[in-house]
Amino acid sequence: MTADPLASIPASVRLHEPLALPSPLSEPELLEELRLLSEKNSTQNSFLGGGSYNHFIPSAVGHIVGRAEFYTAYTPYQAEASQGTLQAIYEYQSLICALTGMEAANASLYDGATAVAEAAFLACRVTGRKTIAVSATVHPNYRAVLKTYCAAAGLLLVELPFEKEKGTSLLDGLPAEPACVIIQQPNFFGVIEPVDGLAAKIHSAGALFIAAVDPLSLGLLKPPGEYGIDIAVGEGQSLGNPQSFGGPGLGLFAVKKEFLRQMPGRLVGKTVDLDGRPGYTLTLATREQHIRRERATSNICSNEALCALAAAVYLSLMGKAGLKKVAELCLQKLNYLKINLSDKVLWPKSFFFKEFVVRTKKKVGLDLSLYYPELSGCRLLCVTELVKKARLDELISEIRSA
Repeated sequence: MTADPLASIPASVRLHEPLALPSPLSEPELLEELRLLSEKNSTQNSFLGGGSYNHFIPSAVGHIVGRAEFYTAYTPYQAEASQGTLQAIYEYQSLICALTGMEAANASLYDGATAVAEAAFLACRVTGRKTIAVSATVHPNYRAVLKTYCAAAGLLLVELPFEKEKGTSLLDGLPAEPACVIIQQPNFFGVIEPVDGLAAKIHSAGALFIAAVDPLSLGLLKPPGEYGIDIAVGEGQSLGNPQSFGGPGLGLFAVKKEFLRQMPGRLVGKTVDLDGRPGYTLTLATREQHIRRERATSNICSNEALCALAAAVYLSLMGKAGLKKVAELCLQKLNYLKINLSDKVLWPKSFFFKEFVVRTKKKVGLDLSLYYPELSGCRLLCVTELVKKARLDELISEIRSA
């Protein structure tokens, strides 16, 4: 007698009545039904950001990542058969180093959250300490993932409060012997953190300085390598990758040269063959399925080559001038909205990039009370280069009428 395949599902949660499903449709009828349903979708800007952003993606990005040699490629274990993939990863690493001002980068982290957690673990390995300090202005989801990592590894996670009058990090009360201090730049509220002199303060405590950065903000802001960051991480979705209902993401990860061998994941290097021709190879591979085994720097990382390729193509197409222009448009449109809602802006004297906080009953943007109960009645608004002035004016009117 065949065992009941549903035996493990409690009877209380099973469906005991047949589903009231419509009769089958032919393919043309089904397509028409789906078209009608799609027309119910709103195409207006939601002003929702919080880590995933609607930026323009040049058509060439989709064309290149859609080539079969890239989207069907497996992990490049055999260098002689994977030169195209390896070169793409190498070019991506080089672009991330140039963007962040750091000395080495990988292409192996799932998203911004796991990149933050892996950076903290790297700091613990390097310093031999077990306390991680993270600002409360770092993305709540990043901190949640970090908390999960720490609980499993027996590490102490200490959250540092933020300045209630400015929305910036308060780093005066560092815990004893921290392995690292983590900030976000701009932070989760869109506020640009003051970083001058911060590296010296953190390093004097014997800790590493980690920053989660918005890569597009670097079209205008000082790169992390120039203000003493030891490990720069972030979410790379905004670099040529669509939002796609929340994924996949791309974890940016770049370090100072002395921490190169402690990086998780893989590192592609450039060399020459016996005839002097350029070639690419996996120079560093520290995952558990390679020779590292239990000494691996991480067991939770993979090859994000396709998303990294999209980022590399995007950065190559935009160039320095294009990246700066996108950042300027985001800033200009945000400031237009901020000026016209000045009496509703939280922390009006702070500097913002792409996002800012307003007090409103209008259900737009992200409800901050979900993460910060003390900010009940406040919402995080996001403005990218794709938002038109007419829509900004509509939002201003909607918020004022609310």
